[in-house]
Amino acid sequence: MDRAQIVHENFLSRVASGDLPTGAPPCEGLSKTDAVSLYHAQVLSRALDRTSRAMQKAGQGFYTIGSSGHEGMAAVAHALRPDDIAFLHYRDAAFQIARADQVPGQQIAWDMLLSFACSSEDPTSGGRHKVLGSKALMIPPQTSTIASHLPKAVGAAYSLGSARRHAPEHRELPEDGIAVCTFGDASANHSTAQGAINTAGWTAIQSVPLPLLMVCEDNGIGISTKTPKGWIEMSMEHRPGFKYFRANGLDIFETFAVAQEAAEYVRTRRKPAFLHLKTVRLYGHAGADVPTTYLSKSEVEADEANDPLLHTVRLLDQAGAMTPEQALTVYTDTCARTDRVAAEAAKRPHLADAQSVMASLIPPKRDCKPTNGPSAYERAAIFGSDMRAMDDPQPMSRLINWALTDLMLEYGEIVMMGEDVGRKGGVYGVTQKLHQRFGPDRMIDTLLDEQSILGLAIGMAHNGFLPMPEIQFLAYLHNAEDQLRGEAATLPFFSNGQFTNPMILRIAGLGYQKGFGGHFHNDNSLAVLRDIPGVIIACPSTGADAAQMMRECVRLAREEQRVIVFLEPIALYPMRDLHGAQDGGWMTTYPSPDQRIGLGEVGVHGDGTDLAIVTYGNGHYLSKQALPELQAAGLNTRIIDMRWLAPLPEDALLEATKDCKHVLIVDECRRTGSQSEALMTLFTEQSDHPIARVAAEDSFIATGPAYAAPLPSKDGIVAAALALTGANT
Repeated sequence: MDRAQIVHENFLSRVASGDLPTGAPPCEGLSKTDAVSLYHAQVLSRALDRTSRAMQKAGQGFYTIGSSGHEGMAAVAHALRPDDIAFLHYRDAAFQIARADQVPGQQIAWDMLLSFACSSEDPTSGGRHKVLGSKALMIPPQTSTIASHLPKAVGAAYSLGSARRHAPEHRELPEDGIAVCTFGDASANHSTAQGAINTAGWTAIQSVPLPLLMVCEDNGIGISTKTPKGWIEMSMEHRPGFKYFRANGLDIFETFAVAQEAAEYVRTRRKPAFLHLKTVRLYGHAGADVPTTYLSKSEVEADEANDPLLHTVRLLDQAGAMTPEQALTVYTDTCARTDRVAAEAAKRPHLADAQSVMASLIPPKRDCKPTNGPSAYERAAIFGSDMRAMDDPQPMSRLINWALTDLMLEYGEIVMMGEDVGRKGGVYGVTQKLHQRFGPDRMIDTLLDEQSILGLAIGMAHNGFLPMPEIQFLAYLHNAEDQLRGEAATLPFFSNGQFTNPMILRIAGLGYQKGFGGHFHNDNSLAVLRDIPGVIIACPSTGADAAQMMRECVRLAREEQRVIVFLEPIALYPMRDLHGAQDGGWMTTYPSPDQRIGLGEVGVHGDGTDLAIVTYGNGHYLSKQALPELQAAGLNTRIIDMRWLAPLPEDALLEATKDCKHVLIVDECRRTGSQSEALMTLFTEQSDHPIARVAAEDSFIATGPAYAAPLPSKDGIVAAALALTGANT
């Protein structure tokens, strides 16, 4: 027999014979009725674990990481309110079941079995994944998360305090709510968890409201690697900024009492607490895992002897709430009922094609109150002396600053966050004066941790804010890229569009900074962003375009709930001249606040038909520099600025090049994994143009005089254009 069957038969025989484990008597606080209700939730969680394994063997189910041993989480759910947003560990089925008991009209067994079967009727994910989650229960869906949900839990907690001061239009969470996140002892060692814990403490000691309850379910092992005894307690008991609580997760009476105390502390003090819950893990990690291959049989049997359901039966009996005979009947009836329901769930339809699977990649649009924009008086008051400069050409960095000012004036739910965005005004001065104009509530200076910056943004978006996080350099994103890939972009996908976290992520990036190089300051690879489904990538090349595209990005996030990366070419921030000193050829005037560039709208400069140069960012600047030499060679040229890198504006590009004889792609990213690969494919498949490309070498960028050596250049563009068209022969 496998361990699941052994645990099952042990429960049946031990309850029938009265062989129950010893332990403390039930403590006060949990009523008899509520204790029985929690036992029902625990038993259903156990029955679902057993059923999921049977479904998998029959080819009807697809997920077997269970919650057995962690059923004490039902008591934690009971200590909270159903509108307290909860980001759950994947072993928390009992939490979700107990919370469902707090909300009328739930059919939790049916819903969860539809999820096991990956039925398209699953009310949470629509058949895309077996997830814990529910909009009605305020549980955003998580997959097999390894602490990646903790940073956004910190952000959601932060949003609760912010919303009290500045309530956003699409506020989701109650004013006196708290945020909850749960995770395992092994996950607590992950850098994402440690970053979130550190951020929560760092925030709390500054007296910033942060109503966050972190629950660590300590079963002493992560798959096969043991957690050192006492490690979680030693790590957290005296952690700055946290109130530490501990409870025996095998005892629902004690767990409820301690969780209630912890929740009350968080709710009234608006400070974070850490609940250390001792649990056991039964069955092994998942269906295919055999725990006796890495644990002794005596260790496995010791945990099985401490089955939390056996403890609950003992406690219910001692409390006079339910006899062991009644408890055994509840167990057998629940297992039988779960099997019957599973048989029906397995018959329900599944997603049938790619279009159905992809339907929730793009979140649904939402209704927004119309705005008329800031008045002339409001703009004059906030811009001050900058108003006099708006008729004169300016570099990109200043126009982005003005666009952000106008947008923050119009939409009070916009908040910006990042290291140095506030008082300093950003590394390159792009956010200068915004702190003075809008205050620290909306210009949040964060600690140095990109995971926490993005987590703050995701969590605030859960509560109706429109976050605009900043990552100082493109290479810094790699420390936190999973917050985009694994959390932000997947949320509408795994929730069937019910949960969203719209945002505009500003990143200063790309190459061509004179003298700067190495890994961190000249990063010209966008591959990590381009393959995240559903994410929009915008990359302006002029100040006027940047302002108008930023307005479109805010519209996309606010109205269409999209996740957008707004990539700002660092080298073009201060750029003034194009061909010669003081010619001012790259500066533009500030477009009026009602002007914007729509998603997928490319920029076409010139009407030449001999050659179309398709490019973006710094490539646009270099191509404009090359234009006089191309014209001198007799090439009538147009330059097409892509502006939008994802989704690729295929139709607009084909339309803009259809009457051109040749197409040259200029891509400042590396040849491997760059936009140019997709563009070459597009034009090869959809047109008959002779095409060529100029791209960066597959190399990192050096510091010093050789910074631009691996990158496209004006001369390289000219040479490639002449070779492609034959104009040099």
